[in-house]
Amino acid sequence: MAEPHSILQQYWGYDAFRPLQEDIIRSVLEGKDTLALLPTGGGKSICYQVPALCREGICLVISPLIALMKDQVANLQKRGVPSAALYSGMSRREIDIVLENACNGAYKLLYLSPERLLTDLAQARIQRMNVNLLAVDEAHCISQWGYDFRPPYLRIAELREILPGVPVLALTATATSDVVTDIQEKLGFRKPCFFQQSFQRSNLSYSVLYESKKREKLLDILKNVPGSGIVYVRSRGEAKEISHFLQQNLINAGFYHAGLTPEERNTRQAQWVDGQMRIMVCTNAFGMGIDKPDVRIVVHLHLPESLEAYFQEAGRAGRDGKKAYATLLFAPSDADSLRYHLETAFPTIEMMSRVYQALGSYTQLAIGAGLGESFDFDLAAFCAAFKLEQGPTHAALKILEQEGWLALNDAEITMARAQVTASREAIYDYQLRQPQADTVIKVMLRAYPGINSQFLEISEALLARYANLPVENIRQVLNTAGKEGLLLYEPQKDKPQLTFTHERVAAENLRIDYQKLNWRKERAAERVRKAIEYAETLQCRSQLLLAYFGESDSKRCGICDVCTGRNKSDVSTDAFESYEKKIREILKKEALPPGEVLKAFALKRQETVAKVLAYLLDEQKLVQNEDGNLSWAE
Repeated sequence: MAEPHSILQQYWGYDAFRPLQEDIIRSVLEGKDTLALLPTGGGKSICYQVPALCREGICLVISPLIALMKDQVANLQKRGVPSAALYSGMSRREIDIVLENACNGAYKLLYLSPERLLTDLAQARIQRMNVNLLAVDEAHCISQWGYDFRPPYLRIAELREILPGVPVLALTATATSDVVTDIQEKLGFRKPCFFQQSFQRSNLSYSVLYESKKREKLLDILKNVPGSGIVYVRSRGEAKEISHFLQQNLINAGFYHAGLTPEERNTRQAQWVDGQMRIMVCTNAFGMGIDKPDVRIVVHLHLPESLEAYFQEAGRAGRDGKKAYATLLFAPSDADSLRYHLETAFPTIEMMSRVYQALGSYTQLAIGAGLGESFDFDLAAFCAAFKLEQGPTHAALKILEQEGWLALNDAEITMARAQVTASREAIYDYQLRQPQADTVIKVMLRAYPGINSQFLEISEALLARYANLPVENIRQVLNTAGKEGLLLYEPQKDKPQLTFTHERVAAENLRIDYQKLNWRKERAAERVRKAIEYAETLQCRSQLLLAYFGESDSKRCGICDVCTGRNKSDVSTDAFESYEKKIREILKKEALPPGEVLKAFALKRQETVAKVLAYLLDEQKLVQNEDGNLSWAE
């Protein structure tokens, strides 16, 4: 067995591990089932990649994030580590080739989406592999207590039966104590083994600013905080709009979302990482797996639906240990919007049955067929064809996904892929008969070394440029060559992929566990409540976040907006007395949460009133009960 430090030096060029990495790696190499809870930027991937290279055999990595899998494989291949990935949308032939290569020892790491584990094809081949480690990334997805539950993750435990003695390493960046316990139970840990790095970020200042004119405030923040930054928004359209707004105001900004082509995403990400672009305006599709330590500011224009999501996104600021800021721009209507979305996220029984039945017609699948099959899926076209509303339909699809009927990858564009399978003689003969194909195939073989031994992602646009042909001609040539048996070709897919994770049943046989669904709704409501509590709290924001993740004995950070605003000097005496009088009158009638008190004041005054409330709490003129409600103490 190779020594971990020598592997780290050989493949990554590092002399030492980050905190806890070596402990986690040693635990895995000793054969222990291990759970590693490392915050964003803590270096989770090293924890399974190094032990995978220390031993003979292959490491299976389960991950739900296609883009992240592709990035990991590309980075490993650059370091000389043979790796591959399987995910929704790949053809059966392509999957078969990758699995057979894995059985023959061609890879050190094989990344799989959880849906791939459901197929008999994958499970039969996995039994033939010399597996040295089973790594489960984003392990919180296995827990219904968590914020991103995915039913296929529950099937991971089945691998333990066909891989006896193989240790499991579960990794996540965000998990409450309930989720930590649930992960170990659901993965069948032989003995609890848990490593956690503190969530304390002493260099990161959290702030919530009560604002109605968010764009103007954003501009003000970015002009006053120099350096690289991220601005998180809700939708693709808003990402583009805010980016243009910042550009018009001389801020070097770009936008990013999953609807961009792979080339556009890669280019913009590289520009931002290299400092050519200062501010990235994006949806939550951006940030996973990106190592940029010098981000000085992360701004959220909207309140996320959970503190797990907020903490992970905000935590991308200040990974270099220098002073950084995480700012949420908040208005009371944001809380109302979250509550509304919570209600619409759980549609009726009738709606789910109607959507499921329509899917059968849309995909032309027969009853009893479809397990593991993927289809291009355009939500807008689907809703138009079957006269469905998009919002409730998307919610119904998500519940069908959680119930294990399907998987919807609605945020990924898959690049074209190809493998040359014919002999040199057959290719030469074909090229003589097809002059245009001669040019394209020669260019492809030069541009993608190794394409005759494995499936590789290819850029049709790049081939078109090198061959001096239109992109459409490239596609025609590759399609024709594929039909002639010279190569395997999967065209670029620019639509979301819908995969059936269970054979199709008649709508009346659709089974939904409504008791469990109601329980999930209650859990979602609690996460929304906690997110709103964070936005409205008068407690140190770092303390509140740490307590949420189980660190209940932390001290005030001293640098968040609540800590720095706990003094009367920011408010004139007359204004302070006026606010205090009105607050007393409001709370003499009934105890209220801070957000309800703030609504009694004009939006532009709410930030100041929040400071007054904090001061009155410090002076014990106000008391706050366990439910977070304020009452007057006198």
